[in-house]
Amino acid sequence: MPIEMPKGLPFSVDTWTPSSSNNKKHHFLTHAHKDHSQGISTHASFPIYATSITKTLTLNYYPNLDESLFVEIEVGQSVVVDDPMDGFTVTAFDANHCPGAVMFLFEGTFGNILHTGDCRLTPECLQRLPEKYLGKISREPKCRLDYVFLDCTFGTFSSKLPSKHVAIRQVIDCIWNHPDARVVYLTCDLLGQEEILVSVCKTFGSKIFIDKENSPECFQSLSLTVPDIISQDPSSRFQLFDAFPRLSERAEAKLAEARANFQPEPLIIRPSSQWYVYEDVSSEAKKRKIDRFKEARRDQFGIWHVCYSMHSSRDELEWALQLLAPRWVVSTTPECRAMELGYVRRHCSYGNLTPDDPLWKLLDIDLEAPFADESIQDEVSCTTSPFLISQLESSQEVVCTEKEVTTVCSQVQESSVTLFGRARLGLDNSTLIYEKLVKPEISYVDEDAKVKFNDDTCTNRDVSEGQRESNSKDVTEGVVRRDAVSSPNGVGEYIRKLYRSMHVPAPKPLPSLVDLLNERKRAKRKLLS
Repeated sequence: MPIEMPKGLPFSVDTWTPSSSNNKKHHFLTHAHKDHSQGISTHASFPIYATSITKTLTLNYYPNLDESLFVEIEVGQSVVVDDPMDGFTVTAFDANHCPGAVMFLFEGTFGNILHTGDCRLTPECLQRLPEKYLGKISREPKCRLDYVFLDCTFGTFSSKLPSKHVAIRQVIDCIWNHPDARVVYLTCDLLGQEEILVSVCKTFGSKIFIDKENSPECFQSLSLTVPDIISQDPSSRFQLFDAFPRLSERAEAKLAEARANFQPEPLIIRPSSQWYVYEDVSSEAKKRKIDRFKEARRDQFGIWHVCYSMHSSRDELEWALQLLAPRWVVSTTPECRAMELGYVRRHCSYGNLTPDDPLWKLLDIDLEAPFADESIQDEVSCTTSPFLISQLESSQEVVCTEKEVTTVCSQVQESSVTLFGRARLGLDNSTLIYEKLVKPEISYVDEDAKVKFNDDTCTNRDVSEGQRESNSKDVTEGVVRRDAVSSPNGVGEYIRKLYRSMHVPAPKPLPSLVDLLNERKRAKRKLLS
């Protein structure tokens, strides 16, 4: 998920915006998934560091992109980046995500920073990192990472995900259990699922048919990564099946067509974690919940699901953070995800930083700025992304009076309602929507450092949309400046200048979390009826 890096860093990672292009001298691309390269054809500038596979795939997706912009860096390789202001060293490590995907370790005067990109953190992945950064459960590492930019895609999902190897074995077993299926459709059109196709090809001695006309990008990607498994024979038993759009409708049509022709039903397998993570399974029996990862499961549309994940589960993230023991964690996925991790709640707070800590400079936070309440500096414990703080966007949960704010940062259990789709497209994923601005009042609520407001001063008629957004961002930063509340209507010159400098519209209202949950329940009841 693209996010802007803190102002104190001379580089950007997976971010292709006017801001990153103008303010950062060095650019890094972790892998070739399009949600991490969005905008690269418009805002790319030299140099872009990436692996050779990532470079090739990206140039394949964006043929107008200049190849000379790239500087290749391979897994295990360290590169010294010369910079007149702040030189540093960067090392690439395997991210266990998709072909060419890497984590970047940055070491310089700004500190030691690990950016995971998208990753599936396993013991093998972490063991490849320098030993000095790895601790044990009962002992901190010799050298602590200052920053970890972490893939928290499934940070709210508490169940233990099967390993890639186990998931591939389940795909193979599902095929063995359906010997009468003349055609096997595999929805493995995503970069990173090549291992499944290779295993199927080796196990059954048959290549995979890929429709070049209907799936040109997937065909090109597989031609570059695993060309030996591709078949152009449409009569092949194994065929690639697009996962999107309307997979369930197309699957039902395939099954109905086979029944109409009195033929055996085709086998349709979808190896993905999405069905397990985002489907509502709250009504299942406890034993069924536990067993649903042990073998392929068929849904009401006739699709067989296998939990194949290229992202870490919550347990894997917690385990990795215990070993790395970083001083600060930043989620590269929707803001609220980092707060779901116990390590972040326990260890990542401003209260742990001394006034002379270099992390303040890295975050570009001025400690000498005046506070409305001097006790705030000691009382507010921020467990959110410091990047978001530096950009005046908060990932804290907000507590307001009725109908003032809608948030999706609440603690989610199993069936979470998220802004996953919006975030992956790099759209505005602000989780705070204000219906009216109120006089800010910061108070400590609990360990999550929730922010309170009261509404006894300002109304919608008092403040414009732009001012509302700016004032809210200034408040959620955890710091209320004196000049922010100096004017009669609660909006100071500082806020007006801040908003004008951002040149962004106020966030559009989102439906409440309760409405989203009710809609989901109604949709489920409709399907069951």
